[in-house]
Amino acid sequence: MENLKHRKAVNASYISIVGNALLAIIKGVTGVFGNSYALIADAIESTTDVFSSLLVLLGLKYSVKPPDENHPYGHGRVEPLVTFAVVGFLIVSATVIVIESIENIQTPHKVPKPYTLIVLAAIIITKEIFYRFISKRSDETKSSSLKADAWHHRSDAITSFMAFIGISIALFMGKGYETADDWAALFASGFILYNAYLILRPALGEIMDEHLYDDLVEEIREISHRVPGVIETEKCFVRKTGMTYHVDLHVVVNGEISVNEGHEISHDLKNKLLEEIPDIADILIHIEPDDIEHSEKF
Repeated sequence: MENLKHRKAVNASYISIVGNALLAIIKGVTGVFGNSYALIADAIESTTDVFSSLLVLLGLKYSVKPPDENHPYGHGRVEPLVTFAVVGFLIVSATVIVIESIENIQTPHKVPKPYTLIVLAAIIITKEIFYRFISKRSDETKSSSLKADAWHHRSDAITSFMAFIGISIALFMGKGYETADDWAALFASGFILYNAYLILRPALGEIMDEHLYDDLVEEIREISHRVPGVIETEKCFVRKTGMTYHVDLHVVVNGEISVNEGHEISHDLKNKLLEEIPDIADILIHIEPDDIEHSEKF
C-alpha cells in the first residue's frame, strides 16, 4: 500500500515537472513575440515552478527511506521542509513579478498581440487541470509537499487569468491602456503570496506536531473498542511524518490480568490498527489498569 502511494506521488511529480517546463517555454516565447510583459512574468513563475517541482520530487524520494539509528521515526519530516522551500519559491516568484511589473508600467510599450489571449486561455485550462490532478494525488497520498506543488499550479492559473484580463483590457480599450496586463500581473502577485500562506500553514502545523487529526483519532478509538480486552482508550497523540502517521495510544484494561495478558491485548490492538489503517506507520501502546484514577484522561 505504501509503495503504491509513493509511486503515485512520484509519478504526479514527474508530470508536474514536464508540464511546468513546457508551459514556461510556451509562455516565454508567446510573451516575447506577443508583446506581453504579463506573459513573460508568468513564464518566470513557471520556471521557478520547475525547480520547486524538482525539490518536491527529491523530497518524496528521500521521505520513504526506512528508519535508521539517527532517524528512528523515518525521514518523512523532509516533506514539510520541502514545502517551506516551495513557499520560498512562491515568494520569490511574487517578488520578481512585482519588480518586473512596476518597471514595465513605467516603460512605454506596444499593446499585446490578440493571439496571446488564445494562448492564455489554453494555459489557464491546462493549469487548472494540473492543479486538480496533483491535488487529488496529494489527498490520496497525504503528501504535504505534493499539496504545495498543486497550489503552485493554482497560483500559476490565477496569474495567467489576471494576465488574460489585463491583455483583454489593453486590446479592447486601446491607446492609453497598454500597461493593463502589467497591472494585472502586479495584482496577481498578491494572490500568489496569499496562496503561499495557505500552503505554509498546514506544513508548519505538521513540523510543530500540531493536533490536526481528530478524524483519525476517532477512527483509532472506534477500532480499539472492538478489540477484546480493551475497556477504554485515553490519551491518543498523532504525529504526521511524510505520508504516514505515528501514534501514541493509552489503553485501559482489566487491572487484575497478568502482564503477559496485557501484553497480548496490546499486540492484538496494534495489529488490528495497522491492518485497518494502512496510513499508520507505527503505534506505541501504553497499558493502563482500570482500578486507578486517570486524572489525565482525554
